[in-house]
Amino acid sequence: MNRNNYSIRAASTDDIELIRSLCFEVWPQTYASIISKEQIEYMLARMYSPLSLQQQMDEGTHFILLYNDNLPIGFASFQVITPTHCKLHKLYVLPSQQGKGGGRIMIQHILDKIKVIGIQHLELQVNRNNNAVTFYEKLGFYKREIADFDIGNGFFMNDYIMQIDLT
Repeated sequence: MNRNNYSIRAASTDDIELIRSLCFEVWPQTYASIISKEQIEYMLARMYSPLSLQQQMDEGTHFILLYNDNLPIGFASFQVITPTHCKLHKLYVLPSQQGKGGGRIMIQHILDKIKVIGIQHLELQVNRNNNAVTFYEKLGFYKREIADFDIGNGFFMNDYIMQIDLT
């Protein structure tokens, strides 16, 4: 896969079904060995229903779509939290396309966007057992803290909060 074949575009509410389609291809494979099938289903329903995605967009979360040769292969979302702080909410690439640079390209795209508006820190949450922890560390993120989040229905997200400093 050639880097020159990648493109990124901002997503809109018209792309909600595309985001959901990508998510449903990525999530089961990414999380099957980390969390239960029941928790996966609960989280997908909670965070990726059309209504939830619409609400996230309405509340200022920016979504981007990653393409390779005009085929959608990934997406990310991020939100400015304070004038100096931004949160990466989502970063997913189709399993068949992982390890080929797409995730790195989306992160760099987001960093370029937020640096120009004065953001100094980008944080994210990642499951402590997710292989993506190593990916984020290679990009310069560090583990800022360990946190457990009660997400309802008896489920918890056992995460690292990771951060990269842009100053």
